[in-house]
Amino acid sequence: MSEAPVRFKTDRAVYFESHLKLAALAMGGAMLVLWLAGNPNVWIGAAAGLGAIALRGWYLRAQDLSAVWELRDGLLTGPGGRRVPLDQIETLRRIGSFVQVVTRSGDRYLIKYQADPAATIAALRRAQNTRPKDPTA
Repeated sequence: MSEAPVRFKTDRAVYFESHLKLAALAMGGAMLVLWLAGNPNVWIGAAAGLGAIALRGWYLRAQDLSAVWELRDGLLTGPGGRRVPLDQIETLRRIGSFVQVVTRSGDRYLIKYQADPAATIAALRRAQNTRPKDPTA
């Protein structure tokens, strides 16, 4: 009997908040580079940084916002056919609003733009602990 899946969806508000933070960093970084280079028009760095991150956010929005990871029957399934057996997960790590999943073989996956990354990690750990261990492993 199959258990009901647990879904980890991209949070729209977190997506835009992350891009605002990234834009602020890009603006400051570009302005710093121009200032260090002696360019008197450092404000151009702010416009360039904002424009670059806005374009990135717009271009990747549909792909990122439609990403859903699903946990069912001891398997974590993600976008693009990614499949991670729970017993192969070695490390779960929070990176901002992302959850990094590291397998025993060293493969790394990101569950991006989570409203509560700690809850995502807790759900994955809970599922790992409730799965019966494979006696042949």
